Formats: sequence, structure tokens, C-alpha cells
Amino acid sequence: VQDPSNLSVEPIQKAVPEARSPYEALVSLIASLPDPCLLLHPDGRMIYQNEPASDVVGKLPLDTKLSTHLRAPEIHDAIARLTADRHPVKFEFMRPVPAERWYEIHMAPVSVQTSAERTVPEDLIVMSLHDLTQRQRLDRMRADFVANASHELRTPLASLIGFIETLQGPAKDDAKASERFLDIMAAQSRRMSRLLDDLLSLNRIEMNLHIRPDERIDLADIVRHVVDSLRPIAEESKVDLNFEFRGGGDDDDSGFFVAGARDELIQVVQNLVENAIKYGQDGKRVDITLARSEKPDGVGQLRLEVRDYGPGIAPEHVPRLTERFYRVDVASSREKGGTGLGLAIVKHILNRHH
Repeated sequence: VQDPSNLSVEPIQKAVPEARSPYEALVSLIASLPDPCLLLHPDGRMIYQNEPASDVVGKLPLDTKLSTHLRAPEIHDAIARLTADRHPVKFEFMRPVPAERWYEIHMAPVSVQTSAERTVPEDLIVMSLHDLTQRQRLDRMRADFVANASHELRTPLASLIGFIETLQGPAKDDAKASERFLDIMAAQSRRMSRLLDDLLSLNRIEMNLHIRPDERIDLADIVRHVVDSLRPIAEESKVDLNFEFRGGGDDDDSGFFVAGARDELIQVVQNLVENAIKYGQDGKRVDITLARSEKPDGVGQLRLEVRDYGPGIAPEHVPRLTERFYRVDVASSREKGGTGLGLAIVKHILNRHH
């Protein structure tokens, strides 16, 4: 129905032949909608709500005022405006608790003929809610991504420009200053290179997020490779790397094979182990465990654990660890060469591998 204000009784009766009246047909139609939808009195009291609406506003008793559960002046004003001029209303609404949710709300008048045994007014309001939360979060993520990426690149770029100008001017003939500045410039260039590499890597993974890798990969071999490649960094940081198998072994050909993409799984293990070395080095030890086990339903699985003994992460930071450019300690991360994209890459790779 394109215009609910011109709702025709006869098509509803044909579409829902088992309905005893146009009112029952309208209720059946609302019940079948995937979006939350409510049928209201002109004064905002609830007549009927479908199951998705119950997830949003809870199960409201009959004749309950909607405004007592959705405390939003926009809804009250929309009902008053619609009742006065009988024109459909559309607006956006944000519900802050228990978690931020955004909705696009449509309200339209509808007239139905009711049977004698039903005491329902002929003029009703159909209210539907379309969830915009995911779209709003994506928009915010894009905006944050552009702002953070430009900021992360601007800082080393400004540093490079400043040192180049200094070398071309006041420090032109100062050999010691030139050597010191060139070392800093090289470090800033490497930082920008790492950032661009991580951005390109993240983009490639996102492009193929819907394609599950199917190459047969030995996960034990990948972990060994990563441990061997990072051992010099661990020794320099005075951290002991310990790698252990559980539930399988080197001679168990079927124990540690998975369907995946080798380079991406190397990225996952390398990021986790390198983070443990860098940010948990106070603990002087990192344990890497590859275990073979079973899910409760009996399906075999592999479990990779990377544990450090450092200071840990405060609970309030944990939900945001895989956000792009999110850092618990910005200064420490930059000092240690972090780009703020490592765990975002890990999350996307694991999602791609299901």
C-alpha cells in the first residue's frame, strides 16, 4: 500500500481471506512485517504491536501510552501533528539506553471499518520503526577513519617537511645535525610506510571479506615461522618466547591443518605475538599455545592462545581494541611503531576465515 491514508478495505480482505474484518486483516499485515510496527489510538495509546516492536519497546499492555515507554518529545509532537492534519510523518529518533540505537520512524493515519463487537476507533495510526543503527555506526566509522588517517599521516609528514627545511637552511653545513635529523626522518618515513601498508592490507581483506579461503594450511608451521622471525625482537626486549603444542604433535599430520590463506594467518599470529612482546615486555615472558580440542557438538577445532605477563588492559578499553586507530596508550604505541590498525586487521582476517 503506497499511501496508508487511502487504505482500501477490499484488497486487504482479498489478500487475507481468513480475516473476519478489515481490522483483523490490518493486524495480520502488521504482524507479518519484518520491521517493528505498532497500531495506535489517535491519542497514542497502544492497540497492537508486532514481535519486532516488542524487542524495541517491550511488550506493552493494551491501552498503554507509548510516551511512557519511549520518552521522546518527537514522537508526542508527531502524533499531535498527524492527528491534526492527517498527513504521514517521518523523522529520525535516537534511543540512548540501554545502548545507543537510531531509528527512522514513519507514522501514517489509517481508517478501517470495525465490526460491531469491536470497540476500536475507525481512525488509527500505524507507526513503523526502521533501524538505522548500523548505518549510523558505519557513517561515524568512516568519518573517524578519514580524520584519524589524515591525522596519523599529517604528523610524520609535518616532521619531515620541517627537518628538510632545516637541512636546506640553518643546518645546511652542520654534519652532526644532518646525521641526527636524517635518522629521525628515516624513522618518520618508515612510520608512514607502515601505516600505508596496513591501510592497503585492511582494504584488500575487506574487498575479499565475503570469500572464505580454502587453501590447506599447517597452522603449526605458521606459528613456528612467526616465533622464529620474532625471536630476535623478543631477545632484544629481554622477553622469553615459549611455544607449546597441546592435543596434537609434530607427527600428527591431521592435527593442525586449517582452511585458510597463509599470508593472512601469518599476519594474525605475528600481530598477536608482536603486541605481546611490545606491550607485555615487563612480564619478561610470552606463552604461545596451539591446542587441538573439540566443540561441545563434537566438531574438531584448533585454539591458538598468546599470553603475556605484562600490565594488562583496563576493562573499559577491551570492547574497542579492534577499532581502527584505537590505542590504549597513544604515546607508547607510536613510540613502539604501532599504527593502531593491527587488531582491526586481525578481526577482519578472522571474520573472513569464519
